[in-house]
Formats: sequence, C-alpha cells, structure tokens
Amino acid sequence: MNIIGDIGNTEVKICLFSSNKKLIKKIYLKTNLINLSYLKQKLSKLVKKNVSINRILFSSVVPNIYKLISSYFFKNFKIRCIEIKKLNLSKLIKIHVNKKQIGSDRICNAIGVNDNKNNYIIIDFGTATTFDVVIKNKYLGGIIAPGLSLSLNKLISKASLIPSLKLKKVKKILGKNTVSAVRSGFYWGYIGLVQNIVDEISKQTKKKFKIILTGGFSFLFFKTIKQNTVVDKEITMKGLLKIINLL
Repeated sequence: MNIIGDIGNTEVKICLFSSNKKLIKKIYLKTNLINLSYLKQKLSKLVKKNVSINRILFSSVVPNIYKLISSYFFKNFKIRCIEIKKLNLSKLIKIHVNKKQIGSDRICNAIGVNDNKNNYIIIDFGTATTFDVVIKNKYLGGIIAPGLSLSLNKLISKASLIPSLKLKKVKKILGKNTVSAVRSGFYWGYIGLVQNIVDEISKQTKKKFKIILTGGFSFLFFKTIKQNTVVDKEITMKGLLKIINLL
C-alpha cells in the first residue's frame, strides 16, 4: 500500500493506493481542526494498523500539520514520510527554480501536468493565487498573487460596512448595492489580473500555453480566459502519484 496526500491551508486530502496503483480510499480533513485525536479518528478510517505501508508522500504548505501527520504515521506504522524537496525529480521534470523556496504543492502541480511536449500555465486559486509555468519538460517558475478568500476576508474585517458574502460570477460590472459591488470588483478584478498575467507570460516567453485551473475558486474563472482552459482539481494528486510510482 502507498499513501499520498496534499496538505493545504484549508483542507487536507489523503489517498490510499494498492500496490498495483488502484485507488482504495480517499479522505478529506479540515486543516484548522487537525490535532492528534482528530488525526487518530480520521486516519484510522483510512488505513488499519496491521496494514503494510510501503511509502508515504505528502505535499504541504503547512509545516506544523505536516509534522503532526508525519509523526502519526511513524508512530503507528514505523515509516517516515518522504520529503519531496530531497528527491531527484529530473526524470519527471527539469526544475529551474530554487526548490528550497517553492512550495512542494507547486512542484507536484508542474509534474502533474507535464507531458514532455506541451506548454502549460497552472493557475491555483488557493489561499494565494499562484501561476506556474511548464514549457515542454521544464518547470520555469511562476507568480504569487493574493488569494480571493484571503483578500475578501481582509476587506470584510477592515471595512465595517461590508457584510460577509460569497463570491460568484457577475454578468454586469456595475453593482447596485455593496454586496454586488464587492462581487463585481473581485470577479472582474481577478479576471483582469489572471488574463494580464497569462498574456504577459506568453509575451515574455514567446510561447503558447494550455491553461490548467485548480483550487477552490477555479469554477469562477472557467471560460473567462481567452486561451484554451480546463479545470483539474486533482492535479496535485496526479503529480504526487507520478512521484511515488517513480520511487
């Protein structure tokens, strides 16, 4: 059995695979609820203690949660989580960035899309909005912009007249009240941000790209970008699976 997982600021996704690469079970954990008792309750449903685990691989942007999960598996299964940044991944992709200063999730995303022939921009709408560029089999780096939720929550906390609200697609740019005005600003503003960054990447690299959207707010921007665009919320897990199958 192999275990792969992605530890995000909002959610942790963990998958159990058989030795022949078949998905057995997938679970989701709320990052802000994670402690030892919560882990024991949830992970005991994923895998029993008498099961033999060969490898465990996680991408993570939350070091303290990674440490808790890693400790749980070592204590109960006597196996250590593999550290992505210590692996030689050159057979999967050529990494042209400082691995110490880039999230392991972004490395996995680049590996997840890489097919050694096409060019990709991966846009991840998470706590931050990140753009990662893959040309052929090379990961060239990317851009980090403020995330939608982070920006919206900060605005709501600092502006007493702006109520809590959910973002959604907006057809008309002119808002008729505070809620519709905020929704318009975020929706059309981020369309402008995303399109401008994609266009500038294409201009500076002189390449054409396929655009992969992932993350919680990807549904808002599907079909709003001029270039060929698809949504793939499993791209990080696909990268993790490629890595663990290489080991």
